[in-house]
Amino acid sequence: MKYKHFALTTILSVLVIFCRADNYPRNYSIDILHYMFELKLSDNTDEIFGKASISVLFKTNDVKQIRLDLINTNGKYLQKGMVVESVSYNNTNANFTHKNDELIIQLSSQARKGSTITFIIQYHGVPAGGLRIGPTKYGDRSFFNENWPNNARHWLPAIDHPYDKATSEFKVTAPSKYKVVSNGILLEESTIDKENKLTHWKQSVPVSSWLFVLGVAEFAVQHVGKFDGKDIQTWVYPRDREKGFTDFAEPTKQVLQFYSDYVGPYAYEKLANIQSPSVGGGMETSSAIFYAENLVTGKYEKRLRNVVIHEIAHQWFGNAVTETTWDDAWLSEGFATFFSMLFQEHAYGHEEFVAAIKNSRKSVYNFSKKDSTYSIVAARSAETDPVTTGITYQKGAWVLHMLREKIGHDTFRKGIQAYYSKYFNANATTANFKEEMEKVSGQNLTTFFNQWLYKSDNLKISAHWEYDTTAKQVLLKINQTHYSGFVFDFPIEVEIYNEDTNSTELLKFQVNTKASTIPIKLNKIPSSIKLDPRTVLLAEIEMK
Repeated sequence: MKYKHFALTTILSVLVIFCRADNYPRNYSIDILHYMFELKLSDNTDEIFGKASISVLFKTNDVKQIRLDLINTNGKYLQKGMVVESVSYNNTNANFTHKNDELIIQLSSQARKGSTITFIIQYHGVPAGGLRIGPTKYGDRSFFNENWPNNARHWLPAIDHPYDKATSEFKVTAPSKYKVVSNGILLEESTIDKENKLTHWKQSVPVSSWLFVLGVAEFAVQHVGKFDGKDIQTWVYPRDREKGFTDFAEPTKQVLQFYSDYVGPYAYEKLANIQSPSVGGGMETSSAIFYAENLVTGKYEKRLRNVVIHEIAHQWFGNAVTETTWDDAWLSEGFATFFSMLFQEHAYGHEEFVAAIKNSRKSVYNFSKKDSTYSIVAARSAETDPVTTGITYQKGAWVLHMLREKIGHDTFRKGIQAYYSKYFNANATTANFKEEMEKVSGQNLTTFFNQWLYKSDNLKISAHWEYDTTAKQVLLKINQTHYSGFVFDFPIEVEIYNEDTNSTELLKFQVNTKASTIPIKLNKIPSSIKLDPRTVLLAEIEMK
């Protein structure tokens, strides 16, 4: 096939991308550097006993108090929640208040800019959420968390928002029959007495608090192999040992290699795949990923395989490079969805990619029928509303697919690598991503980003063609028929088939008016004309 490029003359007006933010009370005068959580768990009660040591860097001289999220006991959660016993720093008790699910710590004197203070918080309580204490599918007691998007506050005093990233440790005392898994590397596993064992995990890579992970259960553990010197592990229930070891044997290492080659280095100290009752599909907690317990069947099913690919993609997008606010959650979910498709194409063939992107397109339009007002990027807060929908995932993936086609595959890859390198183990916004893509491509992407990310409209096209025998040309008429008055500016590919010569010609046109007529010179009437034959435009197309 050959490409010819044409452009209609009407120019779509440049639309401004407005800065938006969720309403979480961010405090840029401090930076939490490290959390150490010491937890005591028991089979006799669901009450947990915690000690949090939180190291805080002060970036200004005017900080008078520290605010942390921590659910307190109140009627809203049927008296579940945490009770703070004491707060101290520098070997001195601190004044604090704990109400409205906020822990406010008063400083007796203002901290100096550049200083670091470690706050010690003693607390206990029964979690109302965040940490699931209950049976596995086999009826065995277990402790598994799910912090996403803002449930860490149910059991951990923390900044429960993606903007602040910190390293972490979990030192867990639990009945000896259990194994404990968490972020990072295992530093200690010691018998404390006849009944209890201490397990100490430490992660030296900063992440947001929703990526902290804790799993406590009776586990069968397999050390599958190494990637770049880092351990690949499988953690499953003992009764699912053979099934789980089979299901998670592939394709973890291949996925790690592909994303490392395409995007940049893997950030974390290990990669553990973990069977869990706390999630419905998968949860991408850094270095230790949870998968729904019923996905483990021993049949190496495609569904679990694709969840593994998606959750590992999150180790790059969402974990290593994290959205600054929930407004930009697509930088996590849209990216992981698209990069899952890229790996599928790499490992299983282009047809697998095309099938996935077509399914995503179907999902976008099915969702838009239910809610036509939802845009990928908008002001959102986990405190008040869901921060993602199918649009975030599937349309987000489509935006990246179209962007790759717009600027070229090699340029797109260079842009991804530049973006990942610049914001590695940090936070980013959609504007940051746009800036990196404009740098590598040399293109102004404002119109592209505005119409696909900040608008809720989804393109619908009604088209028909006729042949003018006198002028020897096809007149291709394209109408944008979506309900709103917004006019998209987009390229569309047109495939013309000649039955006599059994040949096709692929043409490309720029459309930026509601109703467009495109003349195409042809010596004879074509056998057929097809729009978007390569599936590179997010549109519902009716061809008459």
